[in-house]
Amino acid sequence: MSDEKRREQLRNLRQLSTEELLKELDETRKELFMTRAQVATFSQTNVARIKLLKRKLARILTILRERELLGIE
Repeated sequence: MSDEKRREQLRNLRQLSTEELLKELDETRKELFMTRAQVATFSQTNVARIKLLKRKLARILTILRERELLGIE
Protein backbone atom coordinates (compact mmCIF):
# COMPACT_ATOMS: atom_id res chain seq x y z
CA MET A 1 0.00 0.00 0.00
CA SER A 2 1.38 3.41 -0.87
CA ASP A 3 2.17 5.96 1.81
CA GLU A 4 -0.66 8.21 0.73
CA LYS A 5 -3.26 5.44 0.92
CA ARG A 6 -1.96 4.39 4.34
CA ARG A 7 -2.12 7.96 5.64
CA GLU A 8 -5.65 8.36 4.29
CA GLN A 9 -6.77 5.13 5.95
CA LEU A 10 -5.18 6.22 9.23
CA ARG A 11 -6.87 9.63 9.02
CA ASN A 12 -10.23 7.96 8.41
CA LEU A 13 -9.75 5.61 11.36
CA ARG A 14 -8.74 8.45 13.69
CA GLN A 15 -11.92 10.36 12.79
CA LEU A 16 -14.14 7.49 13.96
CA SER A 17 -15.60 7.50 17.46
CA THR A 18 -14.50 4.86 19.94
CA GLU A 19 -17.75 2.93 19.43
CA GLU A 20 -17.27 2.97 15.67
CA LEU A 21 -13.67 1.82 16.09
CA LEU A 22 -14.79 -1.09 18.26
CA LYS A 23 -17.33 -2.05 15.60
CA GLU A 24 -14.65 -1.80 12.89
CA LEU A 25 -12.34 -3.91 15.08
CA ASP A 26 -14.98 -6.63 15.37
CA GLU A 27 -15.68 -6.59 11.63
CA THR A 28 -11.98 -6.74 10.78
CA ARG A 29 -11.44 -9.69 13.12
CA LYS A 30 -14.35 -11.53 11.51
CA GLU A 31 -13.05 -10.78 8.03
CA LEU A 32 -9.56 -11.97 9.00
CA PHE A 33 -10.99 -15.21 10.39
CA MET A 34 -13.01 -15.82 7.22
CA THR A 35 -10.06 -15.00 4.97
CA ARG A 36 -7.80 -17.41 6.85
CA ALA A 37 -10.44 -20.14 6.56
CA GLN A 38 -10.83 -19.50 2.81
CA VAL A 39 -7.08 -19.64 2.27
CA ALA A 40 -6.86 -22.86 4.27
CA THR A 41 -9.58 -24.49 2.16
CA PHE A 42 -8.04 -23.17 -1.07
CA SER A 43 -11.18 -21.21 -1.98
CA GLN A 44 -9.20 -17.98 -1.96
CA THR A 45 -5.70 -17.47 -3.29
CA ASN A 46 -5.12 -13.88 -2.15
CA VAL A 47 -2.97 -14.60 0.90
CA ALA A 48 -1.70 -11.01 0.93
CA ARG A 49 -5.16 -9.98 2.16
CA ILE A 50 -4.31 -11.56 5.51
CA LYS A 51 -1.32 -9.28 5.93
CA LEU A 52 -3.40 -6.19 5.12
CA LEU A 53 -6.12 -7.18 7.58
CA LYS A 54 -3.60 -7.83 10.34
CA ARG A 55 -2.10 -4.39 9.80
CA LYS A 56 -5.52 -2.76 9.85
CA LEU A 57 -6.28 -4.60 13.07
CA ALA A 58 -3.02 -3.36 14.60
CA ARG A 59 -3.78 0.22 13.56
CA ILE A 60 -7.22 0.11 15.17
CA LEU A 61 -5.83 -1.38 18.38
CA THR A 62 -3.09 1.27 18.46
CA ILE A 63 -5.59 4.11 18.11
CA LEU A 64 -7.78 2.61 20.85
CA ARG A 65 -4.77 2.27 23.16
CA GLU A 66 -3.70 5.86 22.47
CA ARG A 67 -7.18 7.05 23.38
CA GLU A 68 -7.13 4.94 26.53
CA LEU A 69 -3.83 6.44 27.65
CA LEU A 70 -4.98 9.98 26.89
CA GLY A 71 -8.35 9.44 28.54
CA ILE A 72 -10.32 10.17 25.39
CA GLU A 73 -13.72 8.52 25.08
